[in-house]
Amino acid sequence: MATRVGGGYPMNPGSPLNPSLGTNPMIAMPGQAVRMPMNLQQQPPGFRAMGPGGVYNRGGMPPGARMGMPGMQMGMPSGSSFMGSPAMRPGIPQPMMDPFRKRLLPQQQPPQSMQNRGRGVKRRKMADKILPQRIRDLVPESQAYMDLLAFERKLDQTIMRKRLEIQESMKKPLMQKRKLRIYISNTFTPAKPEGDEGETIASWELRVEGKLLDDPGKVKRKFSSFFKSLVIELDKDLYGPDNHLVEWHRMSTTQETDGFQVKRPGDVNVKCTLLLMLDHQPPQYKLDARLARLLGVHTQTRASIMQALWLYIKKNKLQDSHEKEYINCNRYFKQIFNCMRMKFSEIPIKLAGLLQHPDPIIINHMISVDPNDQKKTACYDIDVEVDDPLKSQMNNFLLSTTNQQEIAVLDIKIHDTIESINQLKIQRDFMLSFSNHPQEFIQDWIKSQCRDYKIMTDVIGNPEEERRAEFYHEPWTQEGVGRFIFSKVQQRRQELEQVLGIRIT
Repeated sequence: MATRVGGGYPMNPGSPLNPSLGTNPMIAMPGQAVRMPMNLQQQPPGFRAMGPGGVYNRGGMPPGARMGMPGMQMGMPSGSSFMGSPAMRPGIPQPMMDPFRKRLLPQQQPPQSMQNRGRGVKRRKMADKILPQRIRDLVPESQAYMDLLAFERKLDQTIMRKRLEIQESMKKPLMQKRKLRIYISNTFTPAKPEGDEGETIASWELRVEGKLLDDPGKVKRKFSSFFKSLVIELDKDLYGPDNHLVEWHRMSTTQETDGFQVKRPGDVNVKCTLLLMLDHQPPQYKLDARLARLLGVHTQTRASIMQALWLYIKKNKLQDSHEKEYINCNRYFKQIFNCMRMKFSEIPIKLAGLLQHPDPIIINHMISVDPNDQKKTACYDIDVEVDDPLKSQMNNFLLSTTNQQEIAVLDIKIHDTIESINQLKIQRDFMLSFSNHPQEFIQDWIKSQCRDYKIMTDVIGNPEEERRAEFYHEPWTQEGVGRFIFSKVQQRRQELEQVLGIRIT
């Protein structure tokens, strides 16, 4: 049942003054158009029908129409997205009126997907999560939310800074020193008499194997993956100059293995030397003895050597104070680089002649053919560099998107909640202004609805002046009539050309 407020119009139960009873208010918010139910049978007495979109409709006239004059085209033709096109002045063609319209044409409207995308970008702004000051004044407890928001901002900044630090550290090689234990053993097979099955010549077999100590990795590295090359040098007097070297070098098609085996004929003890060249990643170089003593660096990567060289130059103030790109060599640099002065850009070229391949690991071993020594195994521990397990964890952290998706969902919920709070605040202000000063509120509201009605109908000009005859005695009417007649003539000429199939000149 409808109720009356102050003896005026009946109030729909769905009004914003009672928002819990419905969603079709008669009294709109400031700046919004009035909307009414379309079923006229359900309206109380005294209501007049509204046109499409909630615009007031005069009885017996199409939406947006005005009372015209004989011979003049007035009103808004149908077919537009907002109840029709704007009114046209007599004699001015429609294409000339389009640029002056207050809203975009349908073909100029952005696609719905672009509108939704823009809406999504706006929703992700940090400012949308902040409560307005007027709401914080009404609800003092909301300060706790603002404190959490400030803490979240600091936390996001810290996480972002740490992510950038991790990304920078990932660009550099993260290596860890570990112990690689090398096992060297051999077996001896004596010669058998003729007629027996087996080899008739005595031989021995050398095995070189190894593994990482306390390796926490799930994937075990092959022994050969730690080396660039392996050379076994046997006794030259026993095997001659052409058969005393056994070499293995890494190639692009090399298959990794867990160990190496060398088999040779012989029944006497053999002295051998193992030369192991580690496969450093990134490559390492051995410095010239004089430069190594000067910098305190023996074998390092090229980047570390350049850094040590720059620190020496900076500490001893060798950089020219006037020409910063030059280095004034001291007596040690003069002996090493053989120059009095050099540019920074010349350092890599001069340094290349002072870098050598690192020294190999040398192991001396005795291959024994004594049956009592067959079970003896020699063990050697060497330092190798392996990838730090922390590197994979950091990479997984950077690639993880699970937490980001959860945070995005929670941010959307926060934005929706803040938007709902702002809407409730608008409704509250609307109700308070209506209850405090009903008469002034209704008057302001009617003025606002009139302005909105004028914008929605897209009427160009003053309809009240156009109703009077004096309006068409203005100086522009002659030009308008001439333009109108010219457009009609052009339209008729085009129709004739289409019918006759010829061009009229």
